[in-house]
Order: sequence, then structure tokens, then C-alpha cells
Amino acid sequence: MKKILVIGSGKSTSYLLNYLSENAEKEDWNINIVDISTHNIQPNILENPRIKTHSFNVNDQIERENFISDSDIVISMLPAFMHLPIAKDCLKLKKHLVTASYVSDELKSLDAEVKENGLIFMNEIGLDPGIDHLSAMKMIDDLKEQGMEITAFESFTGGLVSFESEKDNPWKYKFTWNPRNVVLAGQGGAVKFIQEGKYKYIPYHKLFRRTEYIEIEGHGRFQGYANRDSLKYIDLYGLRNVKTFFRGTLRRPGFCRAWDMFVQLGMTDDSYIMEDSENMTFRDFINSFLAYDVSDSVELKVEHYLYIDQDSDLMEMLEYLDLFKRIKVGIKNATPAQILQHILERKWTLSPEDKDMVIMLHKIDYVELNQKKQLQSSMVVIGENQIYTAMSKTVGLPVAIATKLILNGKITTTGVQVPLIKEIYQPILDELEKNNIKFIDKIHFLGQI
Repeated sequence: MKKILVIGSGKSTSYLLNYLSENAEKEDWNINIVDISTHNIQPNILENPRIKTHSFNVNDQIERENFISDSDIVISMLPAFMHLPIAKDCLKLKKHLVTASYVSDELKSLDAEVKENGLIFMNEIGLDPGIDHLSAMKMIDDLKEQGMEITAFESFTGGLVSFESEKDNPWKYKFTWNPRNVVLAGQGGAVKFIQEGKYKYIPYHKLFRRTEYIEIEGHGRFQGYANRDSLKYIDLYGLRNVKTFFRGTLRRPGFCRAWDMFVQLGMTDDSYIMEDSENMTFRDFINSFLAYDVSDSVELKVEHYLYIDQDSDLMEMLEYLDLFKRIKVGIKNATPAQILQHILERKWTLSPEDKDMVIMLHKIDYVELNQKKQLQSSMVVIGENQIYTAMSKTVGLPVAIATKLILNGKITTTGVQVPLIKEIYQPILDELEKNNIKFIDKIHFLGQI
């Protein structure tokens, strides 16, 4: 019998927990699910005799070590900044670890010790990062095995709502992932990538104005903006000599220009607390970023500051969020980003009947027999409902499958790693396809050399 410890039972875990529950008897697993609150866990999971749930304080080291010591592998679905103490405990107690988060420098520094202890710390095994790595590396390896010269790589991922769930929402967007991460997206340093052999950098205040349009057959038009530091993946992907290397995020057209209003106003800032925030209204909140004027309305000041027309779509998008209404914020000692998140969650939370959508697109340019070609590989996943979302499916299933493969000795490469080798990506992609998470490939002729 193998023991699995799952730390965190939030919105993205519905498919993960379902998979573990459905395979527990066959694989002979006993599963502990721990979180500060386990109210999100579905009844069918709670009814499984092989699963136990516990309230849990992740900052209590004794309690944390007790749970970890009584397991063979730990799945951490907590925010990325909370992984390090768990990782150190796993190393101390000689337990494998799986996360869906980006590898931090602190976690990477444990690599030598993790290898010495014969352990696997698998990270970046969700959606993005995760399925993007798995699928991209398969494409890259296949092209290289055929002797192709790869000249450019672009990858885009978006978590959105399905077409029928956009309805009269002018943003055509709702939260399907951690809202705080959405509000803070793009912060923390310049975004970096390579375009046509030139290094490019986009500072945060310009990020949402530098976009490109992407067409996904059968699903319409999208806008892509640059995502984090693409440069750190060039060597990991074995593409040091490509002229273009870019990783981006997808939104529907219009979203980025509208989000840029929040950036320019300063509403996404998380570095200071706003005085008397609990008594502030939404209208007070937006007005606090505008110059004082004894006669102009808040609406007029917004139009002047952002150079937008009174009847523009952008004003409609702000009005949709009730930003000009006298609704109390009601949050003490809040930062601008926290207040903005609170305002957005009123309108951007999935309704019970809503279906979300995850879209991924890779574009790889290569040379074959003096012909320039582009391989495009796209994935579209539609959620079932508010609980079993496309986001939870594409994040949770790779985590669950990787956990099974590690426990069964199918993944054996030790160390702090991301899923870039065939031993990892091939069996996970195969099983994802059986769960209708699959890619459609098309080749486009770009011209003669």
C-alpha cells in the first residue's frame, strides 16, 4: 500500500481528487487530504473509505512533519511561495514531492540533496507550466529526430470562459484560477523574450499594450501578451539557436486594452495599504487615483486621464464592474490590488451554469529540404460546470498522473525537475489524450529559403 498526502483542496483540485479517488482501490493507495478548510471537497470523494480529510495549519511544523512522515509522496497544491518548507520537510523525511508551480531558485538549490537521497521533486506539472512543457518537448524532440532545423518557437495559453458563457459580459472573462495571480500578472520585473534574433524586454506598465492577435480554428480570435521570462526556457527546451522564442497568455480581444486602464491608474499595486479602505466605496476607490477637480465627475476624470471617449467600449467595461457605484469595499487595511480583486470577484466568479475554456497553441518554425514550414499544435478543453472546470482538469490530471507514475516506478529520474524528458512527457500525454485532453497538429508552408 502507498500513502499519498495532498496539501491543499482549492478550486483547481476537483479532477485531481477525483482521479486519486477512482484509482485508489486499483492502485492500493490510501490518501490524506489536508487544508485549512476542506469544504470544497465533493461528497463522492468524502465517501471513499481510502480517503481521509483533516483541517491543517501548514505553518505548524510539527503537524506538517507528522503528515508528511506518514506518506510516500506529497502533492502540494498550495500557492508557490508556500512550497519551500514542505520541500525541505520532504527532503528531511525522504519523501517524493509533486507541485504544479514554477520552480523557485530556493527550491532549485535543493537539487543536489534531492538527487543524493534518490528523490523526485516534480514541479511545473499542471497546465502552464505543465502541459505546455509536455506537448512542446514532444514536438521539439519529434522534429529533431526527423533532422529538422528549428528556427522559431512560440507558445500561448489562456484560461477563459467558453463562448456560450461570455453572454453579455463585455470583458469575456471570469476567474478560473487564483484571482490574486490574475490581478498581479506581469509584475515582478521586465518580461523577456527573443524576437527575430533580438532580445526584447517589456516593462510592466507597457505589457498590456504589446499584444498580437491569434486565430484558433473553430474558436475565434484571441489576443496574446508576453508571459514572464521566456529566456529561461531556451536552454531547457534545447533551442539555444532559434531566432524567436516567446511564451504568452491568451485573452479575448479588448481585454488587454481594458486591463491596461487598471495598470495605468495604479489599481493593481500591491505594495501599500489604502487608508480607511473598509469605508471606501468603489467610486471612492477609482477616484483616489485621479486628480482633484471641484467640478468634473469621476467618469469625466477617467475619460480625460485615460484618453477615452464617453461612449467607448472601455467605459462600458468599467461600468459593468460597478466601479462608479457607491458600493462599500468593506475590507480593512487593503492594498489597491486586494480591493480590485474584491471588485472583480463580484462579476468574474463562475456561475453554476458557466463553462470555462482552456486554450493552448504552439507554433514552431522549421526548415525541411530548403522549405520553411510551421507546425501548429492546438488544444481546446471545455469545462463541465463551475466545479469540474477545464482549468481544474488541465491542472489536476497531469499532477495526478505524474504522482501515479512516480509511485509505480515509471518515472525514475531524480532531482528537482520539470517535465521535459520523454520518460515523463510521453506516458502523461498518452493518458491525457484518453481523457480528451489532446492536440491537433497542422503544418503550414511558409516559403522557400
